[in-house]
Amino acid sequence: MADTFNYRIDHHGSLVRPAALLTARERAARDGDTGPLREAERAAVTEAVAFQRKLRSTVVTDGDFPREDFRGAVLDGVSGFRRTGEVTGGLAGWVAESLPKADGPLLADWAALLGELTLIAPKATLPSPAYLAATCFDPSLAGSGGPASARELGEALAEIVQAEIRLLVARGVRLVQLTNPLLLAHTATEPGDVGALSFEDALAVEALALPPGERPEGVRIGVSPGFAAPASVDRARAERLYAGVPADRWVLPFDQGTAAELDLLRALPEDRDACLGAVDATVPEIEEIDAVMVRVDAAAEVKDLEDMALCPSRGFEDVAGRPLLSAEEQSRKLIQVETLARYCWGNEF
Repeated sequence: MADTFNYRIDHHGSLVRPAALLTARERAARDGDTGPLREAERAAVTEAVAFQRKLRSTVVTDGDFPREDFRGAVLDGVSGFRRTGEVTGGLAGWVAESLPKADGPLLADWAALLGELTLIAPKATLPSPAYLAATCFDPSLAGSGGPASARELGEALAEIVQAEIRLLVARGVRLVQLTNPLLLAHTATEPGDVGALSFEDALAVEALALPPGERPEGVRIGVSPGFAAPASVDRARAERLYAGVPADRWVLPFDQGTAAELDLLRALPEDRDACLGAVDATVPEIEEIDAVMVRVDAAAEVKDLEDMALCPSRGFEDVAGRPLLSAEEQSRKLIQVETLARYCWGNEF
């Protein structure tokens, strides 16, 4: 994949929201007037693009600024879902009361704005349909108009996501990432909580979301299957994951230096790209370059360095108002990714 160097310095998509944006969101929720919020979102995205350009990132995202959390790219733009009021892990609960239908473009309008603001390749991040199906299916609603199964819900979502990916690419997006924090749990020797979808159903749903056929030049569709490797990896199950979901790029955890992280990379087919989450986005301490390069050197022994990229381990604020780090700490982490990338590939960006 000769053009992967264009996306060597990557990040998951969510960035720390500025205080003005959070204030505008609170006021909109209180007053019901979303006009000022839309203006604040556009201003914040414009500033975020300038920030990413200054950091010399090879991709640019909208920071997830127009959304309450990373799932909003889909949940905000489709019908059929109801918010429950429950909160788990900082995420508001949602259930599917009927099969979803898209109300219009999900991210394409924001992607078009990114294209207007910079020549750097726009990146769009979407929650994967299998993740939403696994976490939003409620079997008690199946007899009252809700989806009959999590698989049915996932397939309906996959059709919406595939259509959105096609639209995003048509509007200039070069890198699309589907995020499913549950997938790596399926690869563990002792799988943990994986929601309402079986491994086989999750693979089928994710595969359905990816447009078939060859990608346009320079376009990559990636999957982030989780933010931390399991304690130990079942090699056969990891290989099934990669074989079942024909993504071009896999964004893998690689910040702890464990054998399991290397096992996930070792199972990846030669014709797939790997983006290594080599910098821990959950702690403020900056990694020592030599220590990270030891891990990268180990990765290069099992995967061609030319088919890899670097990024933080996860998003910095997947839920608005719940940043993992401060804006200043986030900046230092992203600078470290850029520095490490230049150690790996020089100035080939």
